[in-house]
Amino acid sequence: MPKKTKYRKDHKRSRGGLATRMNKVDFGAYGLKATTACWVTARQIESARRVMTKYTKKGGKIWIRIFPDKPVTAHGGELPMGKGKGAVDYYVAIVKPGTVMFEMDGVAEEIARKAMIAAGHKLPLKVTFVMRDNQ
Repeated sequence: MPKKTKYRKDHKRSRGGLATRMNKVDFGAYGLKATTACWVTARQIESARRVMTKYTKKGGKIWIRIFPDKPVTAHGGELPMGKGKGAVDYYVAIVKPGTVMFEMDGVAEEIARKAMIAAGHKLPLKVTFVMRDNQ
C-alpha cells in the first residue's frame, strides 16, 4: 500500500500491450518475467517473496520490481445496485507481458531457478525464469 496517494480511488485502466519498461534484468543475475497480463495483489507479492526467501535460506539478495499502487474498490456482498463507488478494498500492481517482477543474485543458478519457479506458483499469471545474459 502506498504511503500517500493523490486520489483515493482510481479508474480501471487498460491492461493491453507489452511492457516497455522493467523488461530486462537490471539489478540481479536472475529474474522472474511475466508472460501474461494480470493484476498482482500485495498479498500475492508478499507470498512470492516469502517463498523465495525460504528457498535461498536468507542468503543472496532479492529485488521486488513491482509495487501495488493501484487501489481496487468493492461493495459488500448483499448491497443493492447503485449508491456510488465502493470503498478501497485492496491494492494491485499492473503487470504486463514482459515485465521482470523479481530479481535475485548471490545464489547458485539451480537454487534461484527453484525459488523463482516456486514463487511463480503463488502468482496469478504465467511466468518464465530469465537470466541477465539471455532475455
